[in-house]
Amino acid sequence: MSGELALNINIKEPRWDQGTFMGRAKHFFMVTDPRTVLLSSETLEEARLIVEDYRAGVVKPGLTEDELWRAKYIYDSAFHPDTGEKMFVIGRMSAQVPMNMSITGCMLTFYRTTPAVVFWQWVNQSFNAVVNYTNRSGDAPITVNQLGAAYVSATTGAVVTALGLKSLATRLPPIVSRFVPFAAVAAANCINIPFMRQRELKYGIPVMDENGNRLGESASAAKQAIVQVVVSRIGMAVPAMAIPPVIMNALEKRAFMKRFPILNAPVQVGLVGLCLVFATPLCCALFPQKSSMSVSGLEADLQERIRETSPNTTTVYFNKGL
Repeated sequence: MSGELALNINIKEPRWDQGTFMGRAKHFFMVTDPRTVLLSSETLEEARLIVEDYRAGVVKPGLTEDELWRAKYIYDSAFHPDTGEKMFVIGRMSAQVPMNMSITGCMLTFYRTTPAVVFWQWVNQSFNAVVNYTNRSGDAPITVNQLGAAYVSATTGAVVTALGLKSLATRLPPIVSRFVPFAAVAAANCINIPFMRQRELKYGIPVMDENGNRLGESASAAKQAIVQVVVSRIGMAVPAMAIPPVIMNALEKRAFMKRFPILNAPVQVGLVGLCLVFATPLCCALFPQKSSMSVSGLEADLQERIRETSPNTTTVYFNKGL
């Protein structure tokens, strides 16, 4: 049929050029769109069938290119890129804005007492553990013991950092204490993500050539991927945890806010949400999702194997995770 959609559209790759920051930003604005969290299981399943059928050379009658790309991004928002399994809803990147705006808003609002600091850091690290596991790179399983160790380590690190800085901040201007939650989150990310992905550091993540052929597993690639994710996650937290405290510090001196202190939390959550709507996709876009490194940067045995099986390959590619 002349009106049938062509089969040469590469939906294995994002719609926009991932070699540019703008192209990656457009891609992640779609991937992190919080509206996709509200889609029904039927809609997700329909998108999965459209994508998998198209990859198999089967085109749904009447399907347009825009509908195909819409299905691809719905599919990407809910299904793991390596395993193909449906991801737990609050662990999806599309849930980052609504979940983080609520948790971060509360961390920034309830920071004055020790029980509040401990509780909200625990809630945040519980959420982070789900996100880090859900968005891990590769298709290898992680054990319950590894999950538990990562969770306990990150939560302990975040709480100790928060309480230590809170104690120091009592001798500093009030505005400084508002930044304690950010310092704790940054420290926890440096602990949580490597621990949650420690299996990748030990056994490596899949690396492929430019055509997607699997060449082996590399721990060196895993290290690069994890560093990039840690930098992106801390970057996401900077606007949401640095801008609202400055604004709230000024607003709380106003007569209106003093008269209605109950507005503190919802205003803080709203400000955090506004920051996260832009910070989440823009910081995800700092590095390409399909990251790369030179063959010379891989482990010696893997380099040798690649030279034997694919002598023309000089660069390998891998999913860095989110």
